[in-house]
Amino acid sequence: MALYEHVFLARQDLAQAQVDALAEIATKIVNDNEGRVVKTESWGLRSLAYKIAKNRKAHYVMLEIDAPAGVVAELERQTQINEDIIRYMTVKVDALEEGPTVMMRKSERDRERRGDREGGREGRGDRPDRGDRPRRDFDGE
Repeated sequence: MALYEHVFLARQDLAQAQVDALAEIATKIVNDNEGRVVKTESWGLRSLAYKIAKNRKAHYVMLEIDAPAGVVAELERQTQINEDIIRYMTVKVDALEEGPTVMMRKSERDRERRGDREGGREGRGDRPDRGDRPRRDFDGE
């Protein structure tokens, strides 16, 4: 059997429960056709580079699949029919990634950075707040 990564983008107006249901449907398609889903990751609601079908954002979901080629053809056929999925891509890979993917590590790193900012002035060095700066006029004084 071959290894694949299948990523799909779901419409922005769907609830997270509906997005999870779409991932379950894809998993069921793979399992029913003698394949298996090794890992499922939901990357959350992210901004798109350009509008797709009047959507500026989309829910990203990635499935790592170990299955024969016919399973991927059926999965893509079912994905193409579904109106809630605006884009999808399946890529054959040599090996599946161990642990969290780059996208998940990036979101964890972003969460850590936001946590530093919420604590006050940590992470900003000795930069004074706006109110502490001397006022400058346009005359240079």
